[in-house]
Amino acid sequence: MPIRIGLIGKTNAGKTTLFNSMTLLAGEVSNYPFTTKSPETGVANVVSLCVHKEFRVQDNPANSKCEDGWRFIPVEVTDLPGLIKGAWMGKGLGNQFLSVAAQSDALLHVVDASGSVDKDGKITEPGTGDPIADFADVELELVLWYTKLFTQNLPKISKLSKTPGYGVPTAVEEVMQGIGVRKEHAVAAMKDAMLEEKAFDSWNEKEIQSFCWSLREYSKPTLLIANKMDLPYAAENFKKIREKFKGLMVVPTSGEAELTLRRAEAKGLIKYIPGEERFELLKPQELNDAQRSALAYIRRKVFGEYLRTGVQFALNSVTFKLLKENAVYPVHDPQKLSDKNGRVLPDVYLLPSGSTVEDLARDIHSDLVKGLLYAVDVRTGLHLPTNYVLRDRDVLSIVSTAKES
Repeated sequence: MPIRIGLIGKTNAGKTTLFNSMTLLAGEVSNYPFTTKSPETGVANVVSLCVHKEFRVQDNPANSKCEDGWRFIPVEVTDLPGLIKGAWMGKGLGNQFLSVAAQSDALLHVVDASGSVDKDGKITEPGTGDPIADFADVELELVLWYTKLFTQNLPKISKLSKTPGYGVPTAVEEVMQGIGVRKEHAVAAMKDAMLEEKAFDSWNEKEIQSFCWSLREYSKPTLLIANKMDLPYAAENFKKIREKFKGLMVVPTSGEAELTLRRAEAKGLIKYIPGEERFELLKPQELNDAQRSALAYIRRKVFGEYLRTGVQFALNSVTFKLLKENAVYPVHDPQKLSDKNGRVLPDVYLLPSGSTVEDLARDIHSDLVKGLLYAVDVRTGLHLPTNYVLRDRDVLSIVSTAKES
């Protein structure tokens, strides 16, 4: 199952432009509130250094692509409707928004760093909006929704927690696993709220709120995107955002610049690899004045000041740093580094830190797990046990008595 990343934030923060730049889809972009009326999902890519150069072979990717030594690995991205106050109670598109957001593995929370959006999500003069308050408003809605779900299920959690072998964390996981809550999230949240030694049925309202704040943070790793960095007041606001939210990873981006580059690259006008700090004009004679001006602006204002648009960096950071995913390459033939069809290094899988050979086998095909014996480390030739913990850029051959159907 691909990693699912949700784009959240107030309306007009630039979510849809970012989404389009990541996926090259054409979601509607406008300057009036709530342009995105329903979640839209597309495929983006995270980028990892491919192993084929290390092994001095030419790869033949199947589930991903390789360009200039970089492996582009698909992830699922969903552009969610802009949030309004009261969404946790179902106002506007609240229920739809929150349920999809909660099913994401991680969130990219987008704010307009230029302060060009007012408190109601309408376009205003740069510098007059408050991106810090915008972030806080959306986060509060998410936490209130978590609190609502948790409170509604108090009797069920209480009953389950008294079941032999359960306890509160396991009960919380069973009731809230549909929105990505796991036992370890509940354990950490209870510790933060100092509720480890307190009987569940005696938790008061303030303690429940504190628990749900932490539960939301642990179950939905979040990266803050400071978007529209090429506009006035953005640099000043970016400093304030980083100072205010020191515990969060904050990435400066220009979704508009990335989308311009991606579309120019798709038309063959420039050479541009997402995430790189440069682009090359391929057909300057085919550029019109507006395109030439836009590319010059990006080179000066975005690359000149921030080195990159930040969009690919944000995707990579949320996947590899917050979710702690590792890129692992399974092969059938450890000598030729190929699959059964002779394709060299065809696939790469993203697995969270702590995943084992058994987890990899299950991801490849459920039948492989039934007769799983061991894996061969292609680099060393060593036989690795089924509980071997995978590392980033491992290249392994799974050995099993079962065959993939």
